[in-house]
Amino acid sequence: MNNYELDVVRCLNTFFSGAATQGFAYRLKQAKFNSQYVDVLVDSLDPRYYLAIECKSIKGKKIYFSQHFHNDKNGIHQIDSISSFLQKTGRRGYLSVEFRAGPGRPKEAFLMPWDQVLTYYTTEVGITQDEFREHITLNRSQNEYILPALYPK
Repeated sequence: MNNYELDVVRCLNTFFSGAATQGFAYRLKQAKFNSQYVDVLVDSLDPRYYLAIECKSIKGKKIYFSQHFHNDKNGIHQIDSISSFLQKTGRRGYLSVEFRAGPGRPKEAFLMPWDQVLTYYTTEVGITQDEFREHITLNRSQNEYILPALYPK
């Protein structure tokens, strides 16, 4: 079980408990023979918060499309599969990445809108930590992440 996915769920549900808008985030259970399109879903009557979030926790300063994403049994890349899921469901998509720098160094986490991820996917081999910093930062307090707002800076 990936703790980062649970951290994102807690972060979002804390955000909703303090916001005027209702919403609920939950993690999808993984099953051996079933496809899981994304890691976290958010349900809300407000379309701004009807979301699907793919979570990655990596060691390093760049997430690579060939290394950190997989192809399914039919050879379809995970980015393409998630994009299809978003189109079919009408959810807004995000990629959330936690960059782990190693023992004694702080973790940093970000949310990037899926349309930005697609732009990088078609033109680059990956996305750097600095490029993620241009989007939504999940602030760290104690041992949890805090979402100040669900829109870019």
